[in-house]
Amino acid sequence: MNKIVQKKDLPMSGFQILMVALCFFMNFNDGIDVLIVSFSSSEIIKEFGLSKTEMGYIFSAGLAGMTLGCFFLAPQADKYGRRNIFLISLLMVSLGMFGVSFSTSYLPLLAWRFLTGLGIGGILPTITTTAAEYSNEKYRDFNVGLIQAGWPIGAILTGLICADLIPAEGWHFAFLLAGCFSAFMTVLVFLFMKDSEEFKHKQIEEQGAKVLLTPEFKPITIRLWVAAFFGFMTLYTVMSWVPNIAKDSGMPFELATYVGIALNIGAALGSSSIGAIGSRFGLKRTHFAYMLLAFAVMQLYAFLPLTTALIFILVLFIGMFAQGGFNGIWPILSRIYPTQFRATGVGYTVGIGRLGAILGPAVFGILSDMQLGNSLLFVLFSIPLLVMGFIIRSISSDKI
Repeated sequence: MNKIVQKKDLPMSGFQILMVALCFFMNFNDGIDVLIVSFSSSEIIKEFGLSKTEMGYIFSAGLAGMTLGCFFLAPQADKYGRRNIFLISLLMVSLGMFGVSFSTSYLPLLAWRFLTGLGIGGILPTITTTAAEYSNEKYRDFNVGLIQAGWPIGAILTGLICADLIPAEGWHFAFLLAGCFSAFMTVLVFLFMKDSEEFKHKQIEEQGAKVLLTPEFKPITIRLWVAAFFGFMTLYTVMSWVPNIAKDSGMPFELATYVGIALNIGAALGSSSIGAIGSRFGLKRTHFAYMLLAFAVMQLYAFLPLTTALIFILVLFIGMFAQGGFNGIWPILSRIYPTQFRATGVGYTVGIGRLGAILGPAVFGILSDMQLGNSLLFVLFSIPLLVMGFIIRSISSDKI
């Protein structure tokens, strides 16, 4: 273990950079897979004659799969290796995306989105773990934050492509292309990914939630679970519904899609910066500041008279501080939990958080069908950001 620790002080090798890059592009792939259903939502509603409540269930089906993937698939990376879980997860995502592309009715669509989510649930905790293990000490927080930027960048490109592709070729073809990219990532991981030396030399630990609830970790673990639940609730609600809200305001499909792109540009900026800023000023302090700013911007969105230009500006900053700030939890998790059960710790935290992600978009759709105004909805769904910020700030640990 001493050699491994010493390597953490050396400059990163080309192979280490390659491993972090693969994690970035797997998250990039997840950004495509998750956001393509958001960008396609108005066309899916039109084709199948769905209500917003039913569309909310499609969002939540993928999130339900992600939740189970986080609980049952990602923790297996601590036992069977990071690479093996990546391969299994990517195969699920590829199959799910291809299945959606050939769906002709509502129920199969729900099933394929669930399978896609199951694979995605295995990927996110494992890329966080792998990036931390392949990084030196100087760039660890930066790299763990940086790979989270892959998600919104994938979403940005998805939006740019969907704005032209869906009106011309239809949403089925968009999902087919997404499935091809997932299959390509599967090949890259098979050819190049290896488990880290840090993982190979770890001591065997008891798996499952029990190891996270020992006297040493229980107080922090419970706080992290609650914080993730509330953070995911707002994060996935905003990401899922922003393009549809913009379209309902009278924007044409292409322009409403660009609102979703603006959200993810902000998310990419926030995600790529929070790790570096956190390394300098403290991860807890930085995360808290981002959450306060996200709450403030969402109040502006709720109460200001909105022009098209102002919508784009505010959505950009919501992405930067809400999603970018939320992503500060990943370097925090990578520092709190040791190698022996890091994937388990991250996986269970994300799994608990996904329960909020499942609840948020569905509740937003139900409340919207009940004719609650978007201003009130934005106020209601900004409060969980404050809850998350205060909880993370209260964690007592010299590691963050």
